[in-house]
Amino acid sequence: MFNAIRLLSVIMVVLSSNLNAEDGSDASHPIHLASYNVRYATLGDGVNWWGKRRESVSKYLTKLDIFGLQEVTHRQLIELREDLNHFEYYGVGRDDGEHKGEHAVIFYRSSRFQKLSEGTFWLSSQPSRVGEAGWDAALPRTCTWLKIEDIRTGKKFVIGNTHFDHRGSEARLKSSRLIRKRLSDLAGECPIVLMGDFNCVPGSDPYAELLAGMKLKDAKHVSLQSPQGPDSTWNGFDKIIPGRRIDYVFVSDQVRVMEYVVDDPRTPQGRFASDHLPVRVVLD
Repeated sequence: MFNAIRLLSVIMVVLSSNLNAEDGSDASHPIHLASYNVRYATLGDGVNWWGKRRESVSKYLTKLDIFGLQEVTHRQLIELREDLNHFEYYGVGRDDGEHKGEHAVIFYRSSRFQKLSEGTFWLSSQPSRVGEAGWDAALPRTCTWLKIEDIRTGKKFVIGNTHFDHRGSEARLKSSRLIRKRLSDLAGECPIVLMGDFNCVPGSDPYAELLAGMKLKDAKHVSLQSPQGPDSTWNGFDKIIPGRRIDYVFVSDQVRVMEYVVDDPRTPQGRFASDHLPVRVVLD
């Protein structure tokens, strides 16, 4: 009886492995990825200023494989690099293409991923013009992208990270259109993961534009497990505001979303680690 049960177990493992190989999945090597607006460093935040939040943010991020951050100043980037020295990163300042202004930066675990190419374009009618504030945007905005290879599997994919303007409605719509086309051209047949703070809610015109043609899908809506966490990503350092889901992870068809979670990291004092909540996914 024992031998029969053991034989059945072996058969089930083999069948499972074959099924995974046939459908192209790689469930044994999931990718833990998150998008997180960490709030820029300003003493005006008082008890919520960056120095009191840094350790909590870094502790949360160190468990991930890839993450995209928004609102990162150059000084914050230096400090995060010190805290997360087992990650490589890419991202430039939106004002001068170097260090000035906020960064939409992508970190990736150096022991697992190899960078193949990188770039930044500005969200405007002239994407290569550094520091350009497009359309009716109040500030220059960028999209950072990487093409990377998973060393374990040899699979390549393109990652984008962005932060849409908080005032310009035209800018948000046209930024969606620009990013959708640019990332599609850059990726070719490779899978795409796009993340960021989009400053728009589900059903809005910029959101719908990103999903036009169904090249990209909202990770929350295609997660194999039930989504976890609040239906909002904004707290303003006060309380989680219902219905304010403005931070997203979008994926192309080749990407399987195993889990989708809106997390709520806190400082030791019980305060929010940022005025946004991070969106975390597990990808196959």
